Amino acid sequence: MEDIILYIVRNIVSDPDAVKVEKSDEREGFSVYNLTVAEQDKGLVIGKHGRVAKALRTIARIAADKKGERIKIDII
Repeated sequence: MEDIILYIVRNIVSDPDAVKVEKSDEREGFSVYNLTVAEQDKGLVIGKHGRVAKALRTIARIAADKKGERIKIDII
C-alpha cells in the first residue's frame, strides 16, 4: 500500500523527496498509514475542500480492498 500512496503523492507535490509513508498501529480493524509531506505541500495534498485527500483515500481504499485489507490515511 505504501508504494501506491507514495506514487500518487510524489507526483502531486513540489518536493517529492520530503514525502514519507509509515504504517502505524491498527485501529478499529484498519491499518493506519501516516503520510508526511513538506509544509508547503500540505495544501496541494489536501486540496480545495479536501477533494484531493478524499480522492487519494478512495484510490488507496480500493487497492486495499483488492488485497483484503482495510486502511486509513492520516495526513500529518
